[in-house]
Amino acid sequence: MTVLIKSFLLSLAVAFASQTALAGANENAPFQEAKKAFIDAGASEIFNTAYGYALFPSIGKGGIGIGGAHGKGRVFAGGQMTGTTSMTQVTVGFQLGGQVFSQVIFFEDKRSYDEFTSGNFEFGAQATAVALTAGASASVGSGAGTSVGVSGGQNNANATGSYRKGLAIYTIAKGGLMYEAALGGQKFSFTPN
Repeated sequence: MTVLIKSFLLSLAVAFASQTALAGANENAPFQEAKKAFIDAGASEIFNTAYGYALFPSIGKGGIGIGGAHGKGRVFAGGQMTGTTSMTQVTVGFQLGGQVFSQVIFFEDKRSYDEFTSGNFEFGAQATAVALTAGASASVGSGAGTSVGVSGGQNNANATGSYRKGLAIYTIAKGGLMYEAALGGQKFSFTPN
């Protein structure tokens, strides 16, 4: 049991350490790198045609029974940054480990953009059963039916999926190990420029 707890704490530390990297000298670099990773995975067309998007370079996630995730991002429309956003998730159920992933949420039209930027947007709870490692598949979704698209590391990620209810969500696993069969939802806040 002690080895299991130490492994979990190490995974959790790695997962959340990436959040401090955003405070580095070039605050735009993580966003540029994340966007490039999604484009390299085949999502360039949706970047060009979407009304806007929310980009999270690193979301850290961890848990033992009760878990959580958090990440900070930026929201764009018409090629311009319109504000900042944060994602918070609390999950309950069987889960063990920690992981870091990048996520982008595309808005198909003004309606979906306005809904997300209204202040407090939330994806409903869902049941998931995923094992994630760097280079393996990753998935994040919502009970509201929004689908997930990009999976894997940036060298082997593939873009799949399409808009559903005006949103398309893509993720790329960056590292860590997480086993979960948990119930939880993602909540987003938005602060305009």
